[in-house]
Amino acid sequence: MSTSISTPQVKGRSTRQKRAVWAALSELEDFVSAQELHRILSDRDEKVSLATVYRVLQTHQEEGLLDVLRPDDGEAIYRLCAGQEHHHHLVCRSCGLAVEFEAPDMESWVSRLAAENGFTEVRHTLEVYGLCQNCSSV
Repeated sequence: MSTSISTPQVKGRSTRQKRAVWAALSELEDFVSAQELHRILSDRDEKVSLATVYRVLQTHQEEGLLDVLRPDDGEAIYRLCAGQEHHHHLVCRSCGLAVEFEAPDMESWVSRLAAENGFTEVRHTLEVYGLCQNCSSV
C-alpha cells in the first residue's frame, strides 16, 4: 500500500490518534490485528491506547474503509480496502495470503434469496479458506 493515501472523512472528530492509526494502516500491505497495530504504534512512540485502536478500527470498518477477516483463532484482522467495490476474499490457511475477488452471480443469488424471504437492507461477507499455490506445493 502507498503512504500517499489521504486520511478518510469519517464520523467524529479528526484526532491525532485516528490519523496515527490511519497512517500505520496505509503503510501495511498485510492484514494486522488490533494488538499488532497497537504494538506498531507504540514502537513509533505514538501514544494511542489499545481501546482507541479498537474504536478507530471499528469506525473505519463501519465506514467501509477496511477489509476484516476473522481467522480460526477468532481475533479479527484488518487492512485497508484495496477497492471500494463490494468484494470477498480467498484466504490461505497456512500463510494468510488474501486475494480479493468479486462474485456477481453470488450477489444476484443473495439478493434473490433475501427478497424471497422478505429481507431488506441485506449485507454479507464471504471468506473462502484454502491453501494458496505456494503453500500447496510445500
